[in-house]
Amino acid sequence: MQILYRLEFIMAEKSFEDKMLNLELIKKDLEKDDLSLDDAVKKFEDGMKISRECREILDNAEKKITILLEGEEKDFVQS
Repeated sequence: MQILYRLEFIMAEKSFEDKMLNLELIKKDLEKDDLSLDDAVKKFEDGMKISRECREILDNAEKKITILLEGEEKDFVQS
């Protein structure tokens, strides 16, 4: 049951917060001693992919914030 829930969660993830939660689940799995080397490597690869996706989301958010702040500075100078 738990595996099915986690699979559904992974397939349905959309938000940054969901991706971070999934990374936490992967981290906990990797900390267990019951994974085979192949399973551990696969989980690590999945974690790296999700990590890159999160980094991209954060980079895009930073760009948007920078653009918004620059727009406010121009509005302030023009006033």
